[in-house]
Amino acid sequence: MTTDTGTTTAFNELVQSLRGQLILPDHPEHDTARRVYNGMIDRHPAAIARCRDATDVRACVEFARDRSIELAIRGGAHNAGGLGVWDDALVIDFSDMRSVALTPGDGTVRVDPGCTWADVDHATVPFGLAVPAGFVGSTGVSGLTLGGGVSGYLDRRYGLTVDNLVSADVVLADGSFVTASESSHPDLFWALRGGGGNFGVVTSFTFRSRPIGENGIIYGGPVLYDIDDTAEVMRWYREFQPAQPEDLSGWIGLGTIPPAPPFPESLWGRKTCLIVWCYSGPHDRADEALEPVRSFGSPLVVGIQAMPYSALTTAFDALYPAGLQWYWRADFFNEITDEAIEIHRAFGERLPTGHSTMHLYPIDGAAARVPSDATAFAYRDGGWAGVIVGVDPDPANRAAITSWTKDYWQALHPTSAGGAYVNFMMEDEGQDRVKASYRDNYARLAQVKRRYDPHNLFHVNQNIRSGD
Repeated sequence: MTTDTGTTTAFNELVQSLRGQLILPDHPEHDTARRVYNGMIDRHPAAIARCRDATDVRACVEFARDRSIELAIRGGAHNAGGLGVWDDALVIDFSDMRSVALTPGDGTVRVDPGCTWADVDHATVPFGLAVPAGFVGSTGVSGLTLGGGVSGYLDRRYGLTVDNLVSADVVLADGSFVTASESSHPDLFWALRGGGGNFGVVTSFTFRSRPIGENGIIYGGPVLYDIDDTAEVMRWYREFQPAQPEDLSGWIGLGTIPPAPPFPESLWGRKTCLIVWCYSGPHDRADEALEPVRSFGSPLVVGIQAMPYSALTTAFDALYPAGLQWYWRADFFNEITDEAIEIHRAFGERLPTGHSTMHLYPIDGAAARVPSDATAFAYRDGGWAGVIVGVDPDPANRAAITSWTKDYWQALHPTSAGGAYVNFMMEDEGQDRVKASYRDNYARLAQVKRRYDPHNLFHVNQNIRSGD
């Protein structure tokens, strides 16, 4: 293990306890190591511990607890509010813990906490398997899973990411190391499935992977419409999608056609209403399932084709590299009302930058058949998880993308179900928003918090307070 010279002696004891690297503020890698996916975040932790194993994690937890040092947990660093780092905190950084092991016999896959979903897909898709997850391959496994795991592609068929979690190894606030599952610490297992990083530090996940397509080949891709067609497309989509077989799923959004191939140059920079489809069923039924989505309306582009599932889940990675400026707002929606459609149309016409966007991810089918109190993730009514994001590479546009996002959200929020997917929430939204996002499950989450983290060591998150 290494650290830099000439730094404070405060972390000397921790240095001796770690197999991994401790990066202090005067280390040449510190400025790079503290950066997260959202370039709007500029925080300065006291130390960053690149842990090698659960023993390193335990040493960090005990060190921070005993010295009342802030503790932050960095997995894939994609969190909307940049909560993987914090000013003056000790950061547990999982960058060096990225192994994935698929068990062929039962399809379970053990995943280290520093992995991205691209890492998982690399291990599973060639065998015709996948774990329902997000739609950007560079998203971290840890944060997405602990927040619930809305996919957009496989939720209707197989449920959320947490509905496919078998167990998790966890370092608790008291330094103990446990496995949480249906049969071991079931209250903790319940809370981890949507309750975020409030209860401990997960050092490995075991998921149940699911068969997709044929040998991992699905039919997927975008269908793009002119922004003027937004109202027509949304009215059709809100009725069409819930009525389809569960192996066909599409999320709908607003955006701008990127100025790059494979899009025709004549369409570059054009504002669009888009639906990105994934058909994961048998190929001999693909044409029948996809004919209505290929033929509806007057599309500018129909980009649906056969591809590995991993190609679909990484399709947006190049468009959204790390370091862009991001400002997020989110809500759940039980329905897409006519009032909401008019708001989407109006703000879609005013997209402030080429990267800014709005997405609605369906939560129905298998995801909605799970009772709302079966996991911490409570919004199981059959609707959509919505997110509005102002995004741009240039920090000079921060005010523009932030104000557009806030104005859009304020106009749309009255049509919502109340709370939001916690992975889409910024750091500063307040405790009432956290409570609304867990509905009646919040009281039970507070009880689990009292048992496993009574002093709120793990609070750099969408925090659940033991006293509530």
